[in-house]
Amino acid sequence: MDSALPMIRGIKQRVLRTLKVLGLHGEWSNSRWRRGRLAILCYHGTAVEDEHEWNPELYMDVARLEERLKILSDGGYNVLPLGEAIRCLSEKCLPPQSVALTFDDGGYDFCLRAFPLLKRYGFPATVYLTTYFCYRARPIFPLCTYYLLWKARDSFRGDELRDWGCPANLNLHNGSGVTTAVNGIVAHANQLAPAERHTIVEQLVERLGLDYDAFLRKRLFQLMNPEEITRLASDGVDFQLHTHRHRVPKEHDLFVDEIAENRRCILEMTGVDAIHFCYPSGVYDPVFLPWLSEQRVVSATTCEGGLASIQDHPLLLPRIVDTGRMSPIEFESALAGISVSLVRRLPKRQAVRTS
Repeated sequence: MDSALPMIRGIKQRVLRTLKVLGLHGEWSNSRWRRGRLAILCYHGTAVEDEHEWNPELYMDVARLEERLKILSDGGYNVLPLGEAIRCLSEKCLPPQSVALTFDDGGYDFCLRAFPLLKRYGFPATVYLTTYFCYRARPIFPLCTYYLLWKARDSFRGDELRDWGCPANLNLHNGSGVTTAVNGIVAHANQLAPAERHTIVEQLVERLGLDYDAFLRKRLFQLMNPEEITRLASDGVDFQLHTHRHRVPKEHDLFVDEIAENRRCILEMTGVDAIHFCYPSGVYDPVFLPWLSEQRVVSATTCEGGLASIQDHPLLLPRIVDTGRMSPIEFESALAGISVSLVRRLPKRQAVRTS
């Protein structure tokens, strides 16, 4: 099936371009059907260096993000603050071509790369913030390990990773080999103290011939710190709930604790009582819905593809997950709602978890 994907995608893009040439994009974007729907765009990381080459599903390069914002600007889309957009959706008063921009996790790359672009275009945005790592100036271990193994894939031979819990003779030049290595290293690291865990990152960085302190100063795979969050909040960025430790326990009290601590930290850093939520890694379960309602959560977004409508449960709203693999014509068509059914039929690629 994977070998057929490029052909399927090529056919899809030709169809979408034809529809645009025929003028159907404009008709669809301005239709009564589209006016009753909200395009909630989902972004994760904006590459500081070459992260988009490593994982284009998770990281987008700056030029492509700016291309997206230009499409929104040139197309006359109404980019609304999330809270206003959710209210208008529920009250059936959305303006034409309504869009809301959301960024998951709260990486430092948002502060460094995405926010200056958003400010230039005058677009509001919501950051679904996971707060635990905001107070720890360390890279998120699984993500950083995956990236560094990808960078150092030509440096390891044979059994060199066995001391870190990896099987022998892994091939780091294919995705399954790197995934197996990361899973082994993370399982091994979970038995170590945090300081010992980051000695693995330090050794991987040194294997690349880089200075570890210089690597840390780049802030790759780190979250924004409290001072940066406070500054961006005062400059108009909306910070909302994403759990404290980027996890959704299926036990009521643990789940509630995640939301409560996440909210407390956001309130402390921004002065805002957060009431909108995003499921970490897109993991949701019907059991969460009453628990979220108990915690005064007004809306919750998933990573399920599509435009949000009044028919959707407000705690299970779909989003358009934009990635570095999505072409401009696919992006424009998704905004219009034309390609939603096509997108839902394509196999999903597994994203790297951040916790």
